[in-house]
Amino acid sequence: MTDSIMSKAATMEIPINSNGDTGTLPEDDSLEQAAKLQWSLDEKVGSSRGTRLIDKQKGRQKKTDLQQVMVSGPNLNETSIVSGGYGGTAEGIIPTSSIKGPAVRYNAEFNKRIPVTGLGPNMHHSSSSSSMTAEEITRGVAVEKLETMKKWGLNTYKCTKQMISERFGRGSRTVDLELEAQIEVLRDTKRKYENVLRLARALTNHFYNMVQTQHALGDTFADLSQKSPELRDEFGYNAETQKLLCKNGETLLGAINFFVSSINTLVNKTMEDTLMTIKMYENARLEFDAYRSDLEELSMGPRDAVAMARIDAAQQQYQVHKEKYERLRSDVTIKLKFLEENKVKVMHKQLLLFHNAISAYFAGNQQQLEQTLKQFNIKLRPPGADKPSWLEEQ
Repeated sequence: MTDSIMSKAATMEIPINSNGDTGTLPEDDSLEQAAKLQWSLDEKVGSSRGTRLIDKQKGRQKKTDLQQVMVSGPNLNETSIVSGGYGGTAEGIIPTSSIKGPAVRYNAEFNKRIPVTGLGPNMHHSSSSSSMTAEEITRGVAVEKLETMKKWGLNTYKCTKQMISERFGRGSRTVDLELEAQIEVLRDTKRKYENVLRLARALTNHFYNMVQTQHALGDTFADLSQKSPELRDEFGYNAETQKLLCKNGETLLGAINFFVSSINTLVNKTMEDTLMTIKMYENARLEFDAYRSDLEELSMGPRDAVAMARIDAAQQQYQVHKEKYERLRSDVTIKLKFLEENKVKVMHKQLLLFHNAISAYFAGNQQQLEQTLKQFNIKLRPPGADKPSWLEEQ
């Protein structure tokens, strides 16, 4: 009870009027009793201690009131400063709208004025807008990926359905008889040229081994001619013959290697590039037939509003894939034409080289063999050119 009376007495303040004089309080018996009780307590406890308690209680009360105003009060520009205490009169009110300068916050505990920063609406608006922009970008990327996966899945389903229908003879396919025949001829030609390439590489390997054997045999004959005086001439003739065969064999190997390299470029690069375009054409043909069949099925169904919308969408997809199919078909036709011309030109040159080189070698005509290489601009590598030098090995 004593604490409640002290609290009530502590919250009492003397109002100040506009002239600075103290006003008169209304008569209240309870207030007089509280004042008398407070006077008696001050005498018992001590005037100094009572004064400290009163100041401390008033500081806490003012701090609580200031916090409530900061949290739930009106805008700082619309509030006012009261010169009296809590519960006092309205005299001495100063509107804060007339005060210029930055907004401050009063700290009652440390008796300081702290600038208020970060309370403006622009800062909250910018942070919220940036977060909303990041969320919208993430959501847009996710939606785009989802749409891409949806289109890919639908296209794969339709193409698979069309492929199965064609294999079981239930679906129709678009066929260009002339182009299909040219494609089949190209695939057959590629298989035959691959066989020629395989045999030419085998001939190169075997002939290389034979040339190495002749080189070793010529060295052996030359060594024996030095160590066998009675057979010096015979070993010498054979050593010279093997060395000449070895030299001509190396010249022929240069011609065969050039032949193999040209055939390899024709088969594994030129023809392969055309076959890749043909594969793209066949995929486009399958997609075109799949969307064509889809459009035919929708056209045979009902003609309500929903069906008409689906037919229009299918018509657009059909037109897109039709243009793609016709474009790739034109590309395949052009590439097949240029491939045939290039093949004839390359094989004419390579077959003539191969014939002249083989004929000159087995005829023993060294001058004709060397002339053949000069005719086709073939430069031989010196012996040991494939091996790295001793500086490169270090």
